[in-house]
Amino acid sequence: MGFDVAAVREHFPALSEGAAHFDGPGGTQVPDVVADAVAEVLTSAVSNRGRVTAAERRADDIVLAARTAMGEFVGVDPRGVVFGRSMTQLTYDFARTLAKTWSPGDEVVVTRLDHDANIRPWVQAAVAVGAVPRWVDFDPDTGELTPAEIAAVLSERTRVVAVTGASNLIGTRPPIPEIAELVHDVGALLYVDGVHYAAHSLVDLTSLGADFFVCSPYKFCGLHLGVLAARPELLESLSPDKLLPSTDDVPERFEFGTLPYELLAGTTAAVDFLSGLASSAGTRRERLRSSVGAVQAHEDELLHQLEAQLAAQTPVVIYSRAARRTPTLLISLAGHDSVDVQVQLAKRGVNAPAGSFYAVEASRTLGLGEDGAVRLGIAPYTDVADIDRAVAAIRELG
Repeated sequence: MGFDVAAVREHFPALSEGAAHFDGPGGTQVPDVVADAVAEVLTSAVSNRGRVTAAERRADDIVLAARTAMGEFVGVDPRGVVFGRSMTQLTYDFARTLAKTWSPGDEVVVTRLDHDANIRPWVQAAVAVGAVPRWVDFDPDTGELTPAEIAAVLSERTRVVAVTGASNLIGTRPPIPEIAELVHDVGALLYVDGVHYAAHSLVDLTSLGADFFVCSPYKFCGLHLGVLAARPELLESLSPDKLLPSTDDVPERFEFGTLPYELLAGTTAAVDFLSGLASSAGTRRERLRSSVGAVQAHEDELLHQLEAQLAAQTPVVIYSRAARRTPTLLISLAGHDSVDVQVQLAKRGVNAPAGSFYAVEASRTLGLGEDGAVRLGIAPYTDVADIDRAVAAIRELG
């Protein structure tokens, strides 16, 4: 089929409002097929899960279909797929659960490249049980986080290493498989924040070497919930706090309360939508591989165009510099407040937010403090006209 951005854009009603959306890292726009899936659930008979009534069966089938879809999306057994309200909530839950196995003097490793949702839950859980948080810095000049920097803080007391698969602030993609090998060599677990990574890369839990991988479907054309993936046998070894009557089965033992069936149906629809962007043959996983590869090529070409044109504008400072990164640029304009830049771009029909985007440690390391800078993210529906519009608008401000 190939990748046809014009055909892709036709599935996003929000684009008819006319803005050029570079705000995808904070949440992509939603395709019509995802909205239709949500509407169908909300207007159908649905009840608590079961296999007796039609309403019960519909709810159960929705959950099982979503587990299968996300299992194929991440490359894991569906029994290893846990749904939660958000990546942040899931990480807090798992940090507290894993902390039950830690002793005073044990160590937990976090990095300053990460979103705070993959930092603070671990630091707070460690402090609560007398464990020691260990920090890893990244190079602010290159944006790189290397395995050597991780290795320098590992020890036989390391219990968990939490690291991003891709920085939501500057796009850096650390070499996760190499980091995983180091982490496992000391007997620790690797928890990967894949929220930004999953929006731009084919996820393969085995190849990455991650013990836990968390992502958010609303960053890849889905809806607002969180997903954690792990080997079922690893989940079976953990004992979260839960209600007495709730099941002890995996993965349900980690899911609290009734699941949002409409969001799960939308998640399945999002995975199906992504799998069909450039391929109509093979299994869903095979279609995902083809489609994600085509999307990557499309996004990387647009990133090259955007970055080259912005780099030629002397007022523009670009902070996204890593060799391997997502199609994400963090920029500032000399002599301009970043929030004002956001406002002026919005007046010109370019949606590019300003801030630290909860990656406060990374923003501080870059010398941007709490305020951060302007972020431009490319999505599957971004086209050349969007790039030209953003470049022209920034040139006007310069």
